[in-house]
Amino acid sequence: MILSGPAIRDAVASGEIVIDPFDPSQLSPNSYDFRLGNRCKVYRDQVLDTARVNEVDAFELPADGMTLAPGRLYLVNTLERMGSTRYVPIIRGRSSVGRLGLFIDVTADLIDLGSINQWTLQLAPVLPVKVYPGMRIGQVTFWCVKGEPVLYSGKYAGQSSPVESLIHRDIEGDDP
Repeated sequence: MILSGPAIRDAVASGEIVIDPFDPSQLSPNSYDFRLGNRCKVYRDQVLDTARVNEVDAFELPADGMTLAPGRLYLVNTLERMGSTRYVPIIRGRSSVGRLGLFIDVTADLIDLGSINQWTLQLAPVLPVKVYPGMRIGQVTFWCVKGEPVLYSGKYAGQSSPVESLIHRDIEGDDP
């Protein structure tokens, strides 16, 4: 079951959902619009290796915006710190952003229960598109859990967003 906008507002007020900072004007009928942060990482190499650490360059998005180039993947933090130990968040790009050919989550739209932080967005533009820190870029919905909740404790727990891929730990056997 998906939470409605008013139910999200009430769950934030009661502490069952964390959205910080929270702005009621960003509520939709069944989601919350989140904003783009200002920290960005891009991979240095054009060919990435899943069995090793892939080097990244880190920088801040300029306040006056940055044009994203097709063929590059940009890892950018959300402005808001979000999550819940009771409801499962799922993120999607806003339709206005999608209509510009910008994917914001490539394949990772399910946020684990208990992952409460600024999330890493994977921005993949189809065409050159200029983005700005603080712009509304995506929507988060919250879903009820059936069964005993198990909170996330994997390799991305406690990391400071944005975080590049840590898949090499799976291959090395360092992460359950």
